[in-house]
Amino acid sequence: MSTVDVNHLPVHGDGHGPEHGHDSHLQHHFASMEQQFDTSKIGMWLFLATEVLLFGGLFVGFGLMQQRYPREFVEAHERLSRWQGTLNTIVLLISSYTMVMAVDSARKNKRTATQRYLLATIACAVIFLVVKYFEYSHKFEEGWLPGLYYHGIGDAFPESHGYATFFSFYFMMTGLHGIHILVGIVLLSWILRRTKRGEFSSAYYTPVDLVGLYWHLVDMIWIYLFPLYYLIQ
Repeated sequence: MSTVDVNHLPVHGDGHGPEHGHDSHLQHHFASMEQQFDTSKIGMWLFLATEVLLFGGLFVGFGLMQQRYPREFVEAHERLSRWQGTLNTIVLLISSYTMVMAVDSARKNKRTATQRYLLATIACAVIFLVVKYFEYSHKFEEGWLPGLYYHGIGDAFPESHGYATFFSFYFMMTGLHGIHILVGIVLLSWILRRTKRGEFSSAYYTPVDLVGLYWHLVDMIWIYLFPLYYLIQ
């Protein structure tokens, strides 16, 4: 009977670094950790593509309505708080950096650093929502509401539907973005909890990487929303 030399058995790569043998994170329907990682990343990119299509349709709708009500949109633009929009932009840019560092720290087996950067990213997300809360509160007080609920005072064109249309898009797009921020906080908290348990290392950090991709998309969407509403006249 012939014998098998176990030292020459093939092993599967993990997709993150040096090749290892069996990994408990490898799902049964994948041949290797590398295949699992690549498949997960492709799935996330497909999901992010649908998000781009969702917001892309809203951007197109906004542009069409701006052509219909150019003067009303210009005046409505002036009612937004630029300093609050700028502050939130800075906060999200910082969160992008901390998210990148969290993924890099997880890849390098730096558990403590990963936790710190994830906490910093969550803190930035919370700050963003707090600023948005105060910004929304001011608009509610002034009656700058969407659709039929709009009752602003001092409009240059009081009989026009342009102001209500502008704030309909504003609340719809920034509100949808805010929901994505909330989802991001939940995902980041989930990743943070697993990091504390020591579930991630250089051999397996796929969830951290995928949540990082999602967070960067959320940041990128705001980078487009900020000039569209707060800067462009």
